[in-house]
Amino acid sequence: MNAHRGSAVLSSPTLKLPTTTTGLNENHRLRLFSGSANLGLSQEVARYLGMDLGPMIRKRFADGELYVQIQESIRGCDVYLIQPSCQPVNDHLMELLIMIDACRRASARQITAVLPYYGYARADRKTAGRESITAKLVANLITQAGASRILAMDLHAAQIQGYFDIPFDHVYGSPVILDYIQSKELHDIVVVSPDVGGVARARAFAKKLNDAPLAIIDKRRQAHNVAEVLNVIGDVKGKTAILVDDMIDTGGTITEGAKLLREEGASQVYACATHAVFSPPAIERLSSGLFEEVIVTNTIPIPEDNYFPQLVVRSVANLLGEAIWRIHEDSSLSSLFR
Repeated sequence: MNAHRGSAVLSSPTLKLPTTTTGLNENHRLRLFSGSANLGLSQEVARYLGMDLGPMIRKRFADGELYVQIQESIRGCDVYLIQPSCQPVNDHLMELLIMIDACRRASARQITAVLPYYGYARADRKTAGRESITAKLVANLITQAGASRILAMDLHAAQIQGYFDIPFDHVYGSPVILDYIQSKELHDIVVVSPDVGGVARARAFAKKLNDAPLAIIDKRRQAHNVAEVLNVIGDVKGKTAILVDDMIDTGGTITEGAKLLREEGASQVYACATHAVFSPPAIERLSSGLFEEVIVTNTIPIPEDNYFPQLVVRSVANLLGEAIWRIHEDSSLSSLFR
């Protein structure tokens, strides 16, 4: 498979997924709808499932209020609503809540909110007095709107699953990134966590790369979106360093980490993350020449003017589609990641 770098999204990777979707028919009562946040990903998921996205009217009134109407009967159906709460976060979150409410009032049997990206996930605890735990607030809003189940990908903090009092399925984007990394046949790999909090994620990633060695970047965060990198714990000299994180927002942490790895003698540096938030000035930082490639997925849509030569985008559509089908068929999800 050829990589489209810097200009287009890669097609879904070749994953070893069972062909369980053959023979999908009306009797299964599965319905799939998409919000406006990432229509391209939703269409790919629908193609994997061998079905069409359900018809729905979405519009905005003159005063900015949102309107949603489902355009087919979903009475007694299992409905899956695909909507990452990415930028503009509040608009997309409100749209999801309205979609859930519309489906509940239309007598859907079960409503699953599919969140490829969970906004407000970084506000998962109080770090100072008089702060909101917004990740919990969002969980309450989605539950109270009428969702029966959540399917989310690569939460920033795993404990967010416990904020919900409804079933929660957590899947990972790492298989599609690992599939690409392994296809490159890189040598002398060291997997690097950009901070202590990401060690478990980096360790799991390294294990899939033939138990590659692990390094950790020690840093001190002084303010929101500002990180001061101090040193590298582990040997990276002469090695191909793969920085692994769940998301890239402004790119400050991962860029400073790459600079330090270069100073410590790393021969190549790759950045990998599931969620390409890419808030300014991320594009300028990531395209500065520090990275051989920046590998992300399409959980969040990336505008064309945010592409740069080192960017590689992998699709998680097949993985999400298979997860949806397994949930619908009451099958195991964990075997997808063994």
